[in-house]
Amino acid sequence: MLPLNLILVDDHHLVLNGLKASLEKCHFISTIHTFTNPKKAISFIHKNKIDLVITDISMPEINGIEFIKKIKQYDATLKILVISMFKPLHYEKNFYDGYLLKDTDITIIIEAIQKIVYDQRTFFFEEISDLKTLSFSKSIVTKREKEIIQLIAQEFTVSEIAERLFISKHTVETHKKNIFYKLQVKTNVGLVKKAFQLGYIS
Repeated sequence: MLPLNLILVDDHHLVLNGLKASLEKCHFISTIHTFTNPKKAISFIHKNKIDLVITDISMPEINGIEFIKKIKQYDATLKILVISMFKPLHYEKNFYDGYLLKDTDITIIIEAIQKIVYDQRTFFFEEISDLKTLSFSKSIVTKREKEIIQLIAQEFTVSEIAERLFISKHTVETHKKNIFYKLQVKTNVGLVKKAFQLGYIS
């Protein structure tokens, strides 16, 4: 099993850094290069040997599909795995080799990488058993954020959370914003519901 050189492309630093940190633990991955700018990723691909590109679809400057088409024009054999927040209305299967959602467990993402690169197979989210779909988001929530999730679930206000944790209200708001983004929720109700699903609260 030859070690792999990967590129991660996503305009959100939290997702990018969380995924990189998880994949760096894999013994079969040699290097991981990250980009928030698709144009810079294209330039890097033209100059380096890459085994797999993991990218989002929704990105500024260059649409994800256009980004994939551009790198496929340069190297039609380059493997592409899309990891997105959204289920596609239709697949562009001629352009990528796999499509997973951002709430996919990291173990499934690793399995997809192995099947796409080593087994020369495609891997799409419909293939995943419901029993195995945990959440990639779960792996990137910090200990402090988990504490704040539990307090929100108990209906503590921002001021009360700040007082209990001996931090400022601004810090609580920042943590809360990050939690909402990582778990892809917009309200406290949505957060509590997602937290139950992930096992943060019971």
